[in-house]
Amino acid sequence: MTYPRTSGILLHPTSLPGRYGIGDLGHEAFAWIDWLAAARQSIWQILPLGPTGFADSPYACLSAFAGNPLLISPDRLIESGDLSTADMQDLPMFSDERVDYGAVIAWKMPLLRRAAQRFLTQATGERQERFRRFCAENAAWLDDFCLFITIKEHFNQRMWTEWEANIALRETQALARWRQSKEIALHQVLQFFFWEQWQALKSYANAHGVRIVGDVPIFVAEDSADVWANRDLFHLDETGRPVVIAGVPPDYFSETGQRWGNPLYRWDVMAERGYRWWIERIKNMLDQVDIVRIDHFRGFVAYWEIPAGEPTAVKGRWVAGPGAALFEAIEKELGRLPIWAEDLGVITPEVIGLRERFGFPGMKILQFAFDEDALRASFGNYTHNPFLPHNYTQNFVVYTGTHDNDTALGWFNNSSAEARQKALEYLGCDAHTFNWSLIRAAMASVAHTAILPLQDLLGLGTEARMNLPGTTGNNWTWRCPPEALTEQLAERLAKMTRCYERISRQEKP
Repeated sequence: MTYPRTSGILLHPTSLPGRYGIGDLGHEAFAWIDWLAAARQSIWQILPLGPTGFADSPYACLSAFAGNPLLISPDRLIESGDLSTADMQDLPMFSDERVDYGAVIAWKMPLLRRAAQRFLTQATGERQERFRRFCAENAAWLDDFCLFITIKEHFNQRMWTEWEANIALRETQALARWRQSKEIALHQVLQFFFWEQWQALKSYANAHGVRIVGDVPIFVAEDSADVWANRDLFHLDETGRPVVIAGVPPDYFSETGQRWGNPLYRWDVMAERGYRWWIERIKNMLDQVDIVRIDHFRGFVAYWEIPAGEPTAVKGRWVAGPGAALFEAIEKELGRLPIWAEDLGVITPEVIGLRERFGFPGMKILQFAFDEDALRASFGNYTHNPFLPHNYTQNFVVYTGTHDNDTALGWFNNSSAEARQKALEYLGCDAHTFNWSLIRAAMASVAHTAILPLQDLLGLGTEARMNLPGTTGNNWTWRCPPEALTEQLAERLAKMTRCYERISRQEKP
């Protein structure tokens, strides 16, 4: 596919401002789209939208298909008649700076259940019909997910491998009893609420010239409806526990590598079934977003397989992935797709070849351009620095940093003197203007798309970092300050966007 020369902002919806403790799909989200349009931005990139489980990570979702109920807007539910203003009288005083997931869940989930119960008994016939249609069209994943969540709540949120064996292993009679639970309908309604609100927001974004980039992690969480309902698609033992797990080998950043813990796919079984699960996953994503970013793209060529009993990622091996066969199957069914490939890490010619064969844009991270030790560790004796803008070609998406990086100022303040000096010399700036100079370098590059984390536009430091890989505390909690999105900031970014001709196709420079 061809992409226009554009730019956009990376911000997960949970980071939006608002009074309910977590960003949601309500009025602040629509105001965010207005701000993006005023700043002449054409892209809004988000993280996975699924219901979060372990450590509140959007990369460890309880489903690869479902939406996160915590993103449902109470204000929009009041507008639709599913809640009343009286339901909001006991609103706690939440922080504007961080998401306290425990406090938000404790307050919001009972509220959402109340709204779902009211919907089931009081919604108009037209909305009830839309709900029935939603359930029928999404039954392939919705039925298993809602059953999974209902049982998981009964077992106090324990992992499914810790449930009673007959339920964990999906024995027919055991599941038949659970399918009678009235709780299932409540979870179906919550997914319907999410779908209604997300589609309204997406339509508004598209109408204002903003396309949304979603995120598909290559692997899914062990504690997910996907694994529970499709055990034969994963390398599991007779109890459902993984035999081998995903990760990455030791490198410059970690002497023991990264032990992610995700169960690995049985790609032979996937192939026998025409990659149907993956086709449905991509189709589901394209119902939610305009462009799909696939995380850890190199894993489709070869992935690091770690025996499940190993405490680190040191004792693993590279195993061949499905390669082109998967994307050929997807394209045969869905056509040429707007997919971006996260091609970071130890990248081989085979990975580059797969990406280029299908025309998928790769990624460039500007922070990586100035750390020679990290570059040598990742690329060996490279002939040119692939992250410096003067070495780019057009079919790439350039970032100042991603959700896994420190902020631009955080990186600068925590880097070696040598890396800082190289960055300042290359950018022709001083430390006080570093974040905007890095943004300018991204915008000026030949890469067809430039993506900027909002934290870098706001000039924030490490305290605003979204995630520190390899840790499980205090991640995914950052929120945009309520008064941060000013007209002045929008105009400054719009001016730079016009200067470097990263404008929507509806405008002229």
